[in-house]
Amino acid sequence: MTHKIAILGASGYTGAELVRLIATHPSMEIVALGANSKAGMAMADVFPHLRHLNLPDLIKIDQIDFDNVDLVFCGLPHATSQRVIRDLPKTVKIVDLSADFRLRDPEEYVKWYGGQHDALEQQAEAVYGLTEFYRDDIKSARLVAGTGCNAATGQYALRPLIEAGVIDLDQIILDLKCAVSGAGRSLKENLLHAELSEGYHPYALGGTHRHLGEFDQEFSLIAGRPVKVQFTPHLIPANRGILATVYVQGDAQVIHDTLAAAYKDEPFIQMLPFGQAPSTRHVRGSNFCHIGVTADRIEGRAIVVAALDNLTKGSSGQALQNANLMLGIEETTGLMLAPCFP
Repeated sequence: MTHKIAILGASGYTGAELVRLIATHPSMEIVALGANSKAGMAMADVFPHLRHLNLPDLIKIDQIDFDNVDLVFCGLPHATSQRVIRDLPKTVKIVDLSADFRLRDPEEYVKWYGGQHDALEQQAEAVYGLTEFYRDDIKSARLVAGTGCNAATGQYALRPLIEAGVIDLDQIILDLKCAVSGAGRSLKENLLHAELSEGYHPYALGGTHRHLGEFDQEFSLIAGRPVKVQFTPHLIPANRGILATVYVQGDAQVIHDTLAAAYKDEPFIQMLPFGQAPSTRHVRGSNFCHIGVTADRIEGRAIVVAALDNLTKGSSGQALQNANLMLGIEETTGLMLAPCFP
């Protein structure tokens, strides 16, 4: 059976990544590409690397016949996404890549995103899309909220450790580096080559980054009590990739063994041998996450490092992984691409 797919926000980085992944998917066909700002253009003119594909032209979202669509990937900006999704037919399954449905508590959404939510009914039904931990709920969901790419990376490093009780929950420091594509494709002065290259830029210092809302929500839910991590993100002059270096208090070998046991049957989470650390260059363009654990020189402390591609495992690849589950397709279909190297 071939499922008909629409991608909204197809002129953005995550939209292009979805097209790249779905192009060789045996059970999906892209029937509509929505991009209001570039409506009327061919996808090949917006993304020349996709010119070999036979794709529909970009059109305005209100021109799409959703009665002919089984599942929608929504890669629209925050706040825009919720208003569009609110009005989609109830028969359509949706994977949202924005932040609009990640936080379960409407007040938390107001706190982190600064405005009232316009689709509270849909927010209440949304399933958090960290696939490895919400797999059963995702299978029966109509709306799945893709995680933030930073939030996904930190959670892969920490969730099993919090659940197993092998680290001190009040001594978690998360230092994260993210490539520039994580900021999206719209023009921003600080992302110009001359502003970004040859530098390493911390931002959202002191606990203001919006993905902290996801960390607070998910870690506190697992622990059964409030958990607040110390988190500092950094923008690096690279196109793709996230590297999270997490400092925790606990026995390093136990931490490694706990993560290895948690992920032993997960096709996309790869544990490195004890003492080895991953690199973003080894997951580039793939749906894999690599995790390593090393003992710190300070006794009783450990360093956990996780690496993934922010556009694939951190966003569009995760979205396709969720869509496969929602449509009853083998979860790994279309996603077993080897990373690009060098």
